[in-house]
Amino acid sequence: MNKRLVSRARRIRLAIFDVDGVLTDGTIHLSARGEETKAFNILDGLGFKMLADSGVQLALLSGRKSDIVRLRARETGVAHVLQGIGNKLAAYEKLLRKLGLADAQCSFMGDDLPDIPVLRRCGLALSVPNAAKVVREHAHHVTEKAGGRGAAREACELLMRAQGTLDAQMAVYLQ
Repeated sequence: MNKRLVSRARRIRLAIFDVDGVLTDGTIHLSARGEETKAFNILDGLGFKMLADSGVQLALLSGRKSDIVRLRARETGVAHVLQGIGNKLAAYEKLLRKLGLADAQCSFMGDDLPDIPVLRRCGLALSVPNAAKVVREHAHHVTEKAGGRGAAREACELLMRAQGTLDAQMAVYLQ
C-alpha cells in the first residue's frame, strides 16, 4: 500500500458503501410477482463486522430501496442505511453533519455515475474493477476483487491494515 493511501485510510471513521455493483455484482433478480432478490458475498459481511468492531462506523448509501438491504445491514453491523437516494451527495453531507465528521474522516466505495460526487468529496474514494471507467478514474484505490465478489471485504481490510487493527480482528479467529 502506498503512503498516500495509508495516510488517507488512517483517518477514516466512517466507511460508506454503495450497494448494487459494490456489495452485489449489479444483477437484480425479479420474480414474476415483482419480488427482488440480491446475492451478497459472505466475505464482505465478516469484513463489515470486523471493521465495526475495530471502531469504524459503517453506512450503506444506495439509489435503490430494498428490504433485503436493510436486513443484510442489520446482520453485518451496518449502523446507517440510506436507501432510495436520488442525490447521494446531499445524503452524504447530511450524514456527516449528523455524525459530526469531516470529509477526510469518510471513505466511500462506489461503481457508477451517481457515486462520483461523493467520491470526489470524501477522504478516501474506493471503487471496484467492474465499475464504469470514469468512476474508477475518480478513485484513490480500485480493489482487485469485483463488486459482489469480496471487494468490500478487501476495502475493510485495507482500512484496518492502515489503522493497525487488522491483526487484532483476525486474532479472534486464529486462536
